[in-house]
Amino acid sequence: MTHYALMVWGPSEYGEHGSYDTAEEMAAQFEATGAFNDELRSEGSFVYANGLAEASAATVVDARGETPIVTDGPYLESKEYIAGFWIVEAADIDAALALAARGSRACRRRIEVRPMGG
Repeated sequence: MTHYALMVWGPSEYGEHGSYDTAEEMAAQFEATGAFNDELRSEGSFVYANGLAEASAATVVDARGETPIVTDGPYLESKEYIAGFWIVEAADIDAALALAARGSRACRRRIEVRPMGG
């Protein structure tokens, strides 16, 4: 089994209801995502999952030179950033993509899938 990162893409700015238009839409997403997490656990695919703070809360550290440079804000300017992620165990990329499709439906966002490790 291989670990895969399923990364949730979301908007760069959040409003009163997170990245959703209404409180009801946000609540429905949380409920669907919680149910998906429970399914992953019961299937044995769940390793870890979490959301991330807004991209504006990021700090970038670049220590490639002699002195580390610390910069507030995200590394790249973009309209969308990674808003959260799952680490899952799957037999192969096709199984990971199937999990990502279910996760995308639950959280109502696009999911980027990447194998982990080497």
